[in-house]
Amino acid sequence: MVLKTFGWSFAVTALGLVAAVFYGGWTAFGVVAILSILEISLSFDNAVVNAGILKKMNAFWQKIFLTIGILIAVFGMRLVFPVVIVAVSAQLGPIEAVDLALTDKDRYQELVTDAHPSIAAFGGMFLLMIFLDFIFEDRDIKWLGWLERPLAKLGKVDMLSVCIALIVLLISSITFGAHAHQHGGTHADKAETVLLSGIAGLITYMIVGGLSGYFEDKLEEGEEREHEAEEQAEREGKPKSAVRLAGKAAFFMFLYLEVLDASFSFDGVIGAFAITNDIVLMALGLGIGAMYVRSLTVYLVRQGTLDDYVYLEHGAHYAIGALAMILLVTIQYEINEIITGLIGVVLIGASFWSSVRRNRAIAAAEGKAGSDDKTEVSSGV
Repeated sequence: MVLKTFGWSFAVTALGLVAAVFYGGWTAFGVVAILSILEISLSFDNAVVNAGILKKMNAFWQKIFLTIGILIAVFGMRLVFPVVIVAVSAQLGPIEAVDLALTDKDRYQELVTDAHPSIAAFGGMFLLMIFLDFIFEDRDIKWLGWLERPLAKLGKVDMLSVCIALIVLLISSITFGAHAHQHGGTHADKAETVLLSGIAGLITYMIVGGLSGYFEDKLEEGEEREHEAEEQAEREGKPKSAVRLAGKAAFFMFLYLEVLDASFSFDGVIGAFAITNDIVLMALGLGIGAMYVRSLTVYLVRQGTLDDYVYLEHGAHYAIGALAMILLVTIQYEINEIITGLIGVVLIGASFWSSVRRNRAIAAAEGKAGSDDKTEVSSGV
């Protein structure tokens, strides 16, 4: 099971490290290894959240997520995205931006740093909406009941998540955006840029998340009538509408997953510049890490881990909320990537331990009930 799920990750790791040695020797090998670990630690919460979505998709779309999806994640977000940042912010052509990334790494890093306020605002707002929609939903299982119960009641107010997100964005643009961090330790007024980028992140979430949720609801409705629809389709010789519906639902959930992964990768891409400004080493290291995140997502789904450890999803979403706020704060202040990674690990670790304790309590209660039943039976005899 482990080899089947992580086989491609192991292969990509070997190829990536070998390529690093040929590219820049053992120093490059070390840099790529560190970047891989950085990406995995920063994106573990991403894997947990992805698993909650991916478990609703069939084996075909899980395979698509591991093949086409990983190409988008590695080449799109870890290689093309940093180049696009430079091209847009410096108003350069794509070829010029690539040439700059390969020949003038210091200037390239400066341009990416200057573009960070817009990246952080976009990603921060997208992730913040994910957290708010989760925390305001009334769920049967609650991790921090003292907090989640009153928030679930507040969540009955229409558009509350959007209102709070816009308030947070407005405050961030006025405070952090007015003194945005730039290369060389200087600051610049980027309030308008932060505001526009944050609104773009909010719109992206509402469009992709809305379409995903719409088709997911349609899929659930279709599944209830699936058997009857298939029989009718076979009798009439028509295509099965339920299958087409599932395809649409899976496609938009796949699209949602890719946008979600893109938002999670922002901190990894930006954090990588603290280690190296070599675009090739960055792509190799972050690409290897992205492969493990993908494989871990599928592993969580196939093992049913989220069903066994019910608070994991809660911990991951709290980590998302923390990451969203950290991204907004980094518009003005530098925050070490170790701190960012540790916050996510601590929150998910705490939710895992709470899940273990819950499972033990349930098992103990069932064991006690079983022994009481046996006592009653023996005494009756």
